[in-house]
Amino acid sequence: MTNKLGTKLSVILLLATVVILATGVIGFGLMPIAPILVVVGMIMIVARTQGVSWRDSQQALIKGIESGLTPLFLFLLIGALIALWLATGVIPTMIWVGFKLLTPTFFLPTAFLTTSIVGALIGSAFTTLSTVGVSLMGVGTLMGMNSALVAGIVLSGAIFGDKSSPLSDSTNLASAISETDLFAHIKNLMWTTVPAWGLTFLVSVVLSFGHHTTAHATQKIAALLPLLQPTFWAVVPLGLLVITAWFKIPAIPSLMLNIIVSSAAFLTQHSITVWANLLVKGFKTTSHNPTLMALLNRGGMSAMMDTIMMIMLALALGGLLSGLGILNTVMAPIVAHLRSQRAIVLATLLTGISANFLVGEQYLSTILPGQLFKESFKTVKLSPLALGRTIEDSGTVMNYLVPWGVAGAFAAQTLGVPVVQFAPYTLFALLSPIMSILSAITGIGLKQREL
Repeated sequence: MTNKLGTKLSVILLLATVVILATGVIGFGLMPIAPILVVVGMIMIVARTQGVSWRDSQQALIKGIESGLTPLFLFLLIGALIALWLATGVIPTMIWVGFKLLTPTFFLPTAFLTTSIVGALIGSAFTTLSTVGVSLMGVGTLMGMNSALVAGIVLSGAIFGDKSSPLSDSTNLASAISETDLFAHIKNLMWTTVPAWGLTFLVSVVLSFGHHTTAHATQKIAALLPLLQPTFWAVVPLGLLVITAWFKIPAIPSLMLNIIVSSAAFLTQHSITVWANLLVKGFKTTSHNPTLMALLNRGGMSAMMDTIMMIMLALALGGLLSGLGILNTVMAPIVAHLRSQRAIVLATLLTGISANFLVGEQYLSTILPGQLFKESFKTVKLSPLALGRTIEDSGTVMNYLVPWGVAGAFAAQTLGVPVVQFAPYTLFALLSPIMSILSAITGIGLKQREL
C-alpha cells in the first residue's frame, strides 16, 4: 500500500505511539491492552482523515493479526498441556527432582544450564519455559529466591537454546531472510551468543553465592515433598517432547501429540467431563496446603486469554504501522544516508529493537530490518551472515523484554512475573545486542562479504 500519510505525520504517529504506550504501561502501571487499543484507534482515525479508507486500514490490521495466528494457537495448546502435565504429575515430578538435586548455591547456574540445553534440544523457548521453566520457577521461589531473578535467568537460558538450535523457527527465519546456510548462520551467531552466554553464566554464579535457604523456606520444602507424589510416568511425555523435536516435527503437531498422550493417561483415572474442564480451566490441586496451591493451581486455555487479547491488539498495531507504510516511510530516508559498516550494523540493531516495541511481534521485528537493510549490507561489502546475526541479536531476542510483545507477554504469563520485573535479569537478551555493537565497533567476528 502506498503511504498517504507523509513522512512528517508518520514520525508524529510513531512518537505518539511510544508516548501513549510508555505512559500507560510504565506511568500508570496498566496492562498494555487499553493503551494499545487507544493507539490503534488513533492511527485508523488519522489515516482516514488523510484519505485512507476504513477498508484499507481494516485489511492492514487483519493482516497483522494473521501473521501471529500460529503463536496465538500455540498459546492455547501450551495452556492445555501445562494443565495436563500438572494433573498427571509431570510438573510436580520435575519440581520434586529439583528439590532433591538442586541447592541454593548452585541453583541459578544450574537452572541457566538446564534451560540452555533443553532449549537447544527442542528448539523452542516457549516450550522450554512452559515445561522445565515452570518447574524451575517453583523450585527457586520456594528456596526463597527473588522470583524476578529466577525468571530472568531461566528465560536467558531458554532464549540462548532457541537461538542456537537448528530446530528453532526464529533461527530458521533469520537464516532464510539473510539467504544464508542455516548451520553457517548458527556458527556465525557464536561470535555474539557465546560471550553473552558466558557472561550470563558468570553473573548467575556470582548471584548464587551467599544465598542460603531460610529456615522458613526449608520448612516449606520439607512439608511439600511428600505432597508432590513423583511418578515415573513423567519420562514419557518429556521423552516424547525430545523425540518430536529430534524429528523436526513443528511445534503445533508436536504439542498436539503430547496433549493426546497426556490426555490418554489422565482419562484412565478421570471422566471426559473432568478432562474437558481441565483443558479449559486449568488444574486445581485437592491439597489445602497454601504453598502447593500457589505452585500448582494454574494452566488451562482460559488462563491464556488475557495474553492472547494483548498480543492480538499488538499484532493489529503492527499491521497498521507496516501495512499503512508508516515504518518504511520513516526508515527509508535514514537507510539511504548510511554508508559505513558500523553505521549499517548499529542502524539494523536499533531498527530491530524499535520494531519490537512498536510492533510487538518477534517475526515481524526480524523480517522488517532484514528487508530494509539487505541491500545496504551488500553495498558496504558485509556478508549476509552478518545481516542474519544482527537481526537475531535484536529482532529475535528483544521481544522477550517487551510487555506487549508476543514473547514477553507469554513469558510473563507462564512464569508468573511481569516483564518489567524480570527484564533487568534477562541478561542474555540484554547482552546480545551489546555484543553485536562491540563486534561492529571492533570488527571482531564481523563477517565480510566474499568477492
